[in-house]
Amino acid sequence: MKRIMIIGCGGAGKSTLSRKLNTILGFELIHLDQHFWKPDWQETAKGEWEQIVQKLIEKDQWIIDGNFGSTMETRIKRADTIIFMDYSTLSCLWRITKRAIKYYNKNRPDMQEGCNERIDLQFYRYVANYNRTRRKKILERISPFRNEKTVYTFRNDKEVNLFLNSLSR
Repeated sequence: MKRIMIIGCGGAGKSTLSRKLNTILGFELIHLDQHFWKPDWQETAKGEWEQIVQKLIEKDQWIIDGNFGSTMETRIKRADTIIFMDYSTLSCLWRITKRAIKYYNKNRPDMQEGCNERIDLQFYRYVANYNRTRRKKILERISPFRNEKTVYTFRNDKEVNLFLNSLSR
């Protein structure tokens, strides 16, 4: 386990898990949001984004959290471990609400400077529809790699904690 890719719905706990793995393993922690978003929530252009991701994944060891479908195949191919946070819609909505309240109008630790937390109805719709519209596609994308890579699917915090405890031993 040297190159760990963590994907899943917003609010599933990707950044939290990546920080905990960073503490245990000491690998470089890369939050894709910090590299994609420019101040005031400006998106990085597609070609530039692909170059940034390519440079990030060339490293020998990393923990990368974030979805970003346009570069998912590239990251999957380079990763040796894929973690899919397959949490319920209700759990994810609850967590993004708590996060929005906690960090409202402040910068989260896993975000680009100048991207203050906000209540974003479009993001709420994305999270509310994620399991219905994106989950199946994610599972189809990672399924072909189950024989050549280590793939974990976590559905709740108990499964994540058991995994983390097994690494800590």
